[in-house]
Amino acid sequence: MSEKPVVTRFAPSPTGSLHIGGGRTALFNWLYARHTGGKFLLRIEDTDRERSTEANVQIIHDGLTWLGLVPDEPPVSQYARAERHREAVQQMLDQGRAYRCYLTVEELEAEREIARAQGRAIRSPWRDKEKTGSNLAHVIRFKGPIEGDTVVNDLIKGPVTWANKELDDLVLLRSNGDPTYNLAVVVDDHDMGVTHVIRGDDHLNNAARQSLLYQAMGWEVPEFAHLPLIHGPDGAKLSKRHGAQAVGEFAEMGYLPEGMRNYLARLGWGHGDDEVFSDEQAIAWFDVKDVVKAPARLDWAKLNHINNQHLRKADDGRLAGLTREALEKQGEQLTADVDDRLRRVVGLVKESAATIQELAGLSLFSIRERPLKLDEKSLGLLNEETRERLSRLASHLQSQADWAPEALLIALKSFAEIEGVGLGKFGPALRGVLSGGAAAPDLASALAALGKEEALGRLADALCSAQ
Repeated sequence: MSEKPVVTRFAPSPTGSLHIGGGRTALFNWLYARHTGGKFLLRIEDTDRERSTEANVQIIHDGLTWLGLVPDEPPVSQYARAERHREAVQQMLDQGRAYRCYLTVEELEAEREIARAQGRAIRSPWRDKEKTGSNLAHVIRFKGPIEGDTVVNDLIKGPVTWANKELDDLVLLRSNGDPTYNLAVVVDDHDMGVTHVIRGDDHLNNAARQSLLYQAMGWEVPEFAHLPLIHGPDGAKLSKRHGAQAVGEFAEMGYLPEGMRNYLARLGWGHGDDEVFSDEQAIAWFDVKDVVKAPARLDWAKLNHINNQHLRKADDGRLAGLTREALEKQGEQLTADVDDRLRRVVGLVKESAATIQELAGLSLFSIRERPLKLDEKSLGLLNEETRERLSRLASHLQSQADWAPEALLIALKSFAEIEGVGLGKFGPALRGVLSGGAAAPDLASALAALGKEEALGRLADALCSAQ
């Protein structure tokens, strides 16, 4: 191919959710375009008019937007380009590279049986003759070569060869005049200036037929790169039983888009031993030629680890907002000062969370309204000796000026030393008083997350109610 700016495209069919495999395909196209300084385009292959609903198109846009994979130009609708597709077919007819086929359904089936017995692809008897002036229903077929081979030098799989005798004369226009998939893809990719077709390897067989169409039109054939499939943790085809398969489901489960981009990039591609990396690093390192040939496997533990690393790096204000949204969806009653409380707590608990949902669970204790309703375990710990000790602890903490976790940990240890006991003698009861029995971080972090006034208020409430 001649040297020219790289143009990649993602071309989903809006017939359902954006699958995780589609998300990875879009990511690899985006990464390669960014790596080479090229363009990343989006084409909606919406020719299936019954299933290509506006709602499904919006699902694709929402999924790509959440992943942060925004195309460099407005999306192209394949259906809107049908007249251009028919124009290309007419050009092939005029040049003798296509023909009208009048085979009936029954005749086609008979020809298929003959071809199968002879070990060849279907060849219509209309291939070398013309029926002019007829109004009979017909399709228009591509007049492909019968001898020789078609070779696609796939950037991932290497050279792949097909014997031309095994490639049938594919239909270009159906009897109702509608363009077929392979024709529309070739015309659209050419007109959009696509230089690299990066897609799933379920499209590998299409590459041979599409290459022949490019050649018939006298167009430059793009580079092809066919990505391996993504399997579930058990090695089988990814399905609902594996927990999630649509991009939107991973968003609902609380994964960060940057964590998801990092993880998807690792499904079939990598850079040495680097497991957690930024977008800037991925863009600098990524080359589609480095994608492995073997299928990738979804690994929930690795996804959680990678997302946890990105949670740790994320801005606490942003995490507080995402946590609030998660709590609202769970139906939690939020107080007026919930934003301030969440901003204090997320930075102290995010190291223990793999997702925003887990972060919400770890933050929940901090937004409960006073007086807290203690669970039975916490109430059981508040015997007379412990109540008296917690009362002395409250007095000890009242004079504490520095309310940061590190200072509070020193204060707790000094109190335990004064009392002549270990933290275990009052720590569990203190945790119950502060959290009401809900999940919470270590004692010093829990105190810091609540703030001095709220923490001491919860202590006073519990001591008062336990009397």
